[in-house]
Amino acid sequence: MGTLLAVGVGGFFGAIARFVTVNWVTQYELAIGGIVMPYGTLAVNVIGSFLLAVFAALVEHHFQPPDHVRLLIATGFFGAFTTFSTFANEGLAMLSIGNWRTALFYIAITNVLCLMGAALGFFVIGRLLPNA
Repeated sequence: MGTLLAVGVGGFFGAIARFVTVNWVTQYELAIGGIVMPYGTLAVNVIGSFLLAVFAALVEHHFQPPDHVRLLIATGFFGAFTTFSTFANEGLAMLSIGNWRTALFYIAITNVLCLMGAALGFFVIGRLLPNA
């Protein structure tokens, strides 16, 4: 029961953080180069990839939190903050209306930036807190 509660509490806060972040980013969408894309989803996925990698690097090399803390943060919070399903549905929606160029750009840039965000997270922790 403690495990489910930890994941649920993390998910609760992650979902709220995603909602707030997406709404904040969406306010500025029209100012980003005139290309209409779901920038809010892109932002939470890239930010989440970076921060989850930071957390994973810290756990891997610098501290070992109790399982319920790891589950609360990694599975609960970041599982709810990032959203692969929304990304997939938004990409398919753009494809279904014939917006191929933007859809393919969105799919590619999301994957590239999320991988770069995760790599950057591991890199930052490696530089800031080198292994002893």
